Amino acid sequence: MIKTIREKYNAGFTQEKYAAFLNEFDQMFSKKVEFRIAETPVFVDKKLKQKLIDAGEQILKCVLTENYLKQSDKGIPHNLFAPNEPHRPQVLAVDFAVCKDDKGEFTPQLIELQAFPSLFFWQDILAKQYKKYFSVPDGFSQLMSGLTDETYWQLMKKTLLGNHHPDNVILLEIEPDKQKTWIDFYGTRLMTGIEPVCISRVTLRDKKLYYLKNGKETQVKRIYNRVIFDELLQRNDLQRQFNLTEDTDVEWVGHPNWFFRVSKYAMPFIKSEYAPPSYFLSQIKTYPDDLENYVLKPLFSFAGSGVVIDVKREILDAIGDKENYILQKKVEYAPAFESPTGPVKVEIRLLYVWREEDAMPTPVITMGRLSKGAMIGVSHNKNKDWVGGSSALLEG
Repeated sequence: MIKTIREKYNAGFTQEKYAAFLNEFDQMFSKKVEFRIAETPVFVDKKLKQKLIDAGEQILKCVLTENYLKQSDKGIPHNLFAPNEPHRPQVLAVDFAVCKDDKGEFTPQLIELQAFPSLFFWQDILAKQYKKYFSVPDGFSQLMSGLTDETYWQLMKKTLLGNHHPDNVILLEIEPDKQKTWIDFYGTRLMTGIEPVCISRVTLRDKKLYYLKNGKETQVKRIYNRVIFDELLQRNDLQRQFNLTEDTDVEWVGHPNWFFRVSKYAMPFIKSEYAPPSYFLSQIKTYPDDLENYVLKPLFSFAGSGVVIDVKREILDAIGDKENYILQKKVEYAPAFESPTGPVKVEIRLLYVWREEDAMPTPVITMGRLSKGAMIGVSHNKNKDWVGGSSALLEG
C-alpha cells in the first residue's frame, strides 16, 4: 500500500527467488507445506497501522465488557460447555478487510474475531523469510507494541508455558500432522518445546490428563488448545478417551468456552466505525430491502463453510434455526495494491496476547491474506497467483 516500495518489490521479484523461498519452507522440517504462500508481503503505512490498532481496541472493548460476557453465555451451545473456564482469554485474533472510506483512504473493516489461538509462530517465520529473499526495506515489522524478536519469543513462551515445564504442556489438535497448518505447530515445538498431540492420544484418569512423551506416560498440566469444535464434531471416526467438556485438573490457553464467547456471536454487539452492522437472523422482523448488500453467516461452521454471499429471501425463509445465523452488511474490499498480474485484495489479522497484569489485550503480531476472488480463501482463488497466506509488515 506504499507505492514506491511496492514498485521496487515488484521490479525485483523473480520466479527463481520465489521458488527458492518456497523450497526453504519445504526443507525446514522435511515436509511440504500444503497451503499457498503468497509471492509478497503487504506493506502497511503508519496511518493504516494506527487505524488497525484503534479498530482492534474499539472492537475488543465492546466484547470484553462485563455486560457482554454475561450475555455471551447464550453463545455457548449447552452440550459444549466446558468447566474450569479462566476469567479471560489469553489469546485473541481479529480479522480486518482493507477497504476505502468516503475520502478514498484505506481503512480496516471487521470481518471476524475469535478468542482462539492463531498462527503466532508461523507468522514470525514467514515474515523473516520474506525479508531474507525479497526487497523489504528496513523499518517494517510483523511485530507490534514495541516487541523485538527476543521479547516476542519471551512473551509467547510465558503465555503458552505459564509456570510449567514444556513436557507438561501440549499443543492439542485433531491429527496435527495432517492439518494444513502443521508448520505452525512444528514452529511452536521448535521455539517452546511444546509437543503437538492429537486429542485421540490423550487419556483421562482421576481428573488428570496424560500423554506419551518419548514412550513415557507424562501428565498434562496445561493445554495450548488448537482444537476447533466445529471440526471435532465432524470427526465421529476419531476414537478418544477425553472430551473437551470434561472436568479436568488442567490449565487452558484458549479455553473451549472462549472459542464461542468471542466469535461471530459477538458481531451484533459491536458498535464501531470499523465494524459493519450485524444482526441475529432470529431478531430481524423485516428483511432489508437491499439483501444483495448483506452476507449470511452461520455461527458455527468450519473453515468458512455455510457462508452465503448471494442472499435471497427464500434462503432466509428456509432456515429453521435462525438463532444460529447472523446477517452482516457486506464489506467491500478495496484493491489494496497492484501485482504484476492485477490488483489484490487484502485481509489483515491482528493477533493478541492478554497478560494477567494488563487491563486489555496487547496486539503482538500480524497476519496477511491476499485474494483476487470474491472472498478470501482457497476455494475462491484457484489458479490465481499473488494470493494466499502472507505477512502484513507495518511501518515503524
